[in-house]
Amino acid sequence: MGCLLAVIFVGALALAGAGFAVHLLWIVAAVFFVFWVAGYAFGRGHRRADRRSRH
Repeated sequence: MGCLLAVIFVGALALAGAGFAVHLLWIVAAVFFVFWVAGYAFGRGHRRADRRSRH
């Protein structure tokens, strides 16, 4: 019985750790997405300004 509880406890810890890691990865992905969108927007505006100044 004690061995079964230990296995269940280790399994619960592994799943909790995996859930935390996945949650953390979602946060990191969201931050990178925001920076990517901002970089795309600022880069596009910069290219438009270059085009206007050349003409």
